[in-house]
Amino acid sequence: MQKSLLIHDPVHKTIILDEFEQMLVNTRHVQRLRNIQQLGLVDTVYPGANHTRFEHSIGTMHMASVIGTSLGLEPDEIRMVRAAGLLHDVGHSAFSHVVEGVLKRNPSLQPDINGNRLVKHEAFTRDIISRSLPEDTFIARYVEKEFGSDPHEFFGEIAKIATGDTSLKKPYLAQVIADDVDADRIDFMLRDSYHTGVSFGMIDVDQIVRSLVIRNENIVLGSPDGSGYGEDMALTAAESLLISRAHHYTAIIHNPKTQASRVMLLYALEDALGSYEKKAGLEKAREEVVLFFKTYNDTDLLDFIRSHASEKSLHLLADIRDGNIYAPVARLSQKTIPPSVRMALSTIARHGVATKKLESLLSRKLGDVLVDLSVASGIPKSMRISLGKEDAFFYDESALANGLVRAISRQLSLTAFAHPSVVTEMDNEAVSLRLREAVDDLSPKLLHFIRTEQYLPIEGVMLLFYGVHSLFEDKEDGFLSIPRLRHITWLYRTIRQLRGSTRLRNLFDYSFHEKYGFPYSDRLFEDIQILVAMGIVDEDLRYYEKGGRFRQSYEYVLTWDGVEYARMLADAYRPEFEEIRNYLVMNKHSIPRDIVTIPANRYVTKKR
Repeated sequence: MQKSLLIHDPVHKTIILDEFEQMLVNTRHVQRLRNIQQLGLVDTVYPGANHTRFEHSIGTMHMASVIGTSLGLEPDEIRMVRAAGLLHDVGHSAFSHVVEGVLKRNPSLQPDINGNRLVKHEAFTRDIISRSLPEDTFIARYVEKEFGSDPHEFFGEIAKIATGDTSLKKPYLAQVIADDVDADRIDFMLRDSYHTGVSFGMIDVDQIVRSLVIRNENIVLGSPDGSGYGEDMALTAAESLLISRAHHYTAIIHNPKTQASRVMLLYALEDALGSYEKKAGLEKAREEVVLFFKTYNDTDLLDFIRSHASEKSLHLLADIRDGNIYAPVARLSQKTIPPSVRMALSTIARHGVATKKLESLLSRKLGDVLVDLSVASGIPKSMRISLGKEDAFFYDESALANGLVRAISRQLSLTAFAHPSVVTEMDNEAVSLRLREAVDDLSPKLLHFIRTEQYLPIEGVMLLFYGVHSLFEDKEDGFLSIPRLRHITWLYRTIRQLRGSTRLRNLFDYSFHEKYGFPYSDRLFEDIQILVAMGIVDEDLRYYEKGGRFRQSYEYVLTWDGVEYARMLADAYRPEFEEIRNYLVMNKHSIPRDIVTIPANRYVTKKR
């Protein structure tokens, strides 16, 4: 029998791997991760940030067993979540998320595997675990003997756990690896903080882990003893993780120098792939992209760029190597642009082709610069907290958490970068003014371009808000009365109802489930948070009593900027808006709302 393997980890100290885990570690899929840096080019800012996805995978495996043991999982379940933690990044491309960015911007390059277009690394991870690992004869025999399972079925389950697929019979297994509070996030927060020297990611792991319990087959925040103080500590622990996460993104991921390095590499890779496609053809280019996720490490990707990129892109690589990182000469953020433009940029940033068009057009208008449009991703959505005999959303019970979700949602930047040699010659104020003017001109055109290709569900949500607003709005004697929606669940139910219409099905393209006793959609929750963060919708906190406990919920009202923006949308979606409006008129008395009356000039002008 093979001996256990001890790994001395700087974050978790001693980690022990059993025989099966050693087999997995020794596969080429896991070994590849030794040469992929966890944070891509962040070491251009934080020199110590040269840790790898291999280290992170070992750490995630360890944290999975810590969480699993605390939750009281069965020994075989712990072995499965450990294996899933170890394998959760095997489909990750070289240099962090740069390749995924290229695929979003260039859909024709997205590879097709078994009839599915793959863009995100999770899809490649799922494919490697479920299809490639069962083909390893040595591992397959071990699984049959040790676990008594068919290798394809066994690794199919591991693949779901590793990628957070809660369609499992035991969804809590997947939530150990991929949820709002999970082994993956805990390890990367601790590890990234350790290697960058940024202390924002330091968290109380023991308290967080003790605050996780299983309820109705799902992991929720709670107190094992059911005490009120235990619930408070569960909230505090989760809040601390969310605070660290928000600060981690600001300090590390959205650092201008980090951003510039990533943009330089993205442009060079995009150029190299375009050149390779012209020489070898589209199918060969797609095949090469698959290798980026399954075979290439960081050095391999750089070699590919050097072999196929233009002279200009080779200069970009040389500048990265030599530390000549482009510097920001103009930057627009949520703090410096009005809500309507903010909302337009947020929508464009979530459409890869439109983002590429915007950046390319702005680069041409501004001269010899690289332009990058970035928004936050991975907004927390569905973590629940156990409150006695019932559960509630963590973000409804914690005003701090709700504010942090909004803070993460609000992170948006449009930045122009120039080579260090020319920065001193540029008038930053003039560049910023030209950037703002160009954005004002281009944003509406690009939104129209997106709408000709696809419906935008977030704009459907805005139309629903506007329909309610226009139905109840009343002006009299210098005062304005406007509706404030009392229940977010009404939005969920109404949108699910409206998507039953043939005309509105694609506009409200959200999937729902009933796990919480009402129709719920992660993506719809995220879109509502984006509308709030962008200043299109105001969110107000309200307290109420239920079952002897004071609870909090949120109410929503369209801002003046939201009204102006939605009025423009109503023209663009005229047939759809008429159907939404007719539905609201027919169900007018069932819309849960309060009417707020304020001086008209306060509502109209204060947000301008």
